[in-house]
Amino acid sequence: MTEPITPDPIVPVLTKRWQSPRAWDIDVYEQLEGYTALRHALSGLPDQLIELVKASGLRGRGGAGFPTGMKWSFIPQGSTGPGAKPKYLVVNADEGEPGTCKDIPTMMADPHSLIEGCIITSYAIRANFCAIYIRGEALHPLRRVRYAVEQAYAKGYLGRDILGSGFDLDIVVHAGAGAYICGEETALLDSLEGRRGQPRLKPPFPATAGLYASPTVVNNVETIASVPAIVQGGSSWFRTMGREKSPGPKIYSLSGHVTRPGQYEAPMGTTLRQLLELAGGMKDGIPLKFWTPGGSSTPMFTAEHLDIPLDFEGAAGAGSMLGTTAVQLFNETVSVPWAVMKWTEFYKHESCGKCTPCREGTYWLLQILERMVHHEGTPADVDTMLDICDNILGRSFCALGDGAVSPITSGIKYFRQEFLDLCTEQPSVAHPDQLAELTGASA
Repeated sequence: MTEPITPDPIVPVLTKRWQSPRAWDIDVYEQLEGYTALRHALSGLPDQLIELVKASGLRGRGGAGFPTGMKWSFIPQGSTGPGAKPKYLVVNADEGEPGTCKDIPTMMADPHSLIEGCIITSYAIRANFCAIYIRGEALHPLRRVRYAVEQAYAKGYLGRDILGSGFDLDIVVHAGAGAYICGEETALLDSLEGRRGQPRLKPPFPATAGLYASPTVVNNVETIASVPAIVQGGSSWFRTMGREKSPGPKIYSLSGHVTRPGQYEAPMGTTLRQLLELAGGMKDGIPLKFWTPGGSSTPMFTAEHLDIPLDFEGAAGAGSMLGTTAVQLFNETVSVPWAVMKWTEFYKHESCGKCTPCREGTYWLLQILERMVHHEGTPADVDTMLDICDNILGRSFCALGDGAVSPITSGIKYFRQEFLDLCTEQPSVAHPDQLAELTGASA
C-alpha cells in the first residue's frame, strides 16, 4: 500500500471553527455544519459506525495511540435484555501532562464538536450515559462545556428520543480535583465513582469492567472531537491526511522558546522542522538544544531529530513516544539537569503513592537531582539514577512511573557530560550567598 498524499498542513479540520466569532454557541455551530454528522450517524446502524471508525484508522489522541474503532468493538454488545449491564462512555479531559494544552482550547472554542462526537460514539457503542471528566483547575472550559451541554439538551440533541431516532443519551460534566494521576483511565474511573484517584489492577480492563464495573469506553477529547469529521467526510477522506499507520490531522502544542507558541493543526507525521516554520522559528534566533515530542513523560529529543515524523511510528522508531504532542522547545541557554529536576519535582508530587517503585523512586531521584544542580553531587550519582530508573521502568503500577524516568534517562543519554560537569564543581567552603541560594533563604 502506498503512502497517502499529505495535503497542505495548514488546512484545518479540527480547528476550522476556532476563529469564528462565538463558535462555542450552538447556533453558530449549526451554521458551520454542526450536528449534520449526528443526523447522518443516527440514520445508520451502530455497528456501521464502529466499522467506519475502524476503516478510518483513527488512533487515540490521548497518548497511547490505540486504534479507536477497535477499542469500541471490545464493548460486549450481546446482552441487551433485563439484567444486562449498561454501557458507558467516559471522556478523559483531565489534561495534566506538562506542556499539553490542546484539549482546553478545543473545549473553549468548539465544545459542540466534542458533544456531537460524544453522541455519535455513545450511539455506536450503545451507551445511554456519558461522563466528561474535566480537570478541576480548568474552570473556563468546565463552564463552557456545561453550557454547551445545556444548549444541546434544549435543542433536542441530548435527552430522550434524540432527533426522533429512539436513542436516549444523558451527558454529565464532572470536575476533577486536580490530580495528575486521574489522567490514567482507571484512576479517572475511581475518581468518577467518588473514590480516591488511584490506578486499578488490569485485567479486568474498562471495556468489560469500567465505570461501576460495567463495559466502558474511555477516550480523549481530541479523539472524540475527530469522530464527526470522519462521519461527515468518510474514512477514505480521513486517510488522505497523515501517514498510512497514523492517518488524520493532529493538534500539536508548541511551547517554550519558540517565536509564536500555540496550537498548530497539521497532518500526522509532520516534522518539528515544518512546525517551527509555521511558528516562526526559535525565539530570538537562539538555536534549539532539546525538545519533547509529547510532553515531559516522553523521552526528549535533540536538534538532530528535527526531521523525525511526529506520528506514533516515527517517534517510537527514534526512541521516544508521540504522547500528547506537547512539543516543548528549549534553547541552548537551558541546563538539561535543571529542566529534568523540575520535571521530577512534578512527578514526585503527583505520584499517588500506591506502588513502591514510583513512590520511593521519584523521591530519591529528586534528592539526587537537587544535590547535583546545587553542585553537591558525585559522578556516581549518574549511575545511581540510572539504576533507580531501571527499577521503576516497567515495575510501577501505572505509566506515571515510566513517564517520570523518561526525562532522566534520555537527558543522561544525550547530555551525560552536563550532569558530570555539575559534579566537578563542589565548593569546599560555601559563600553566604551560595548558602542562601541552596536553602532558598534570602541573604
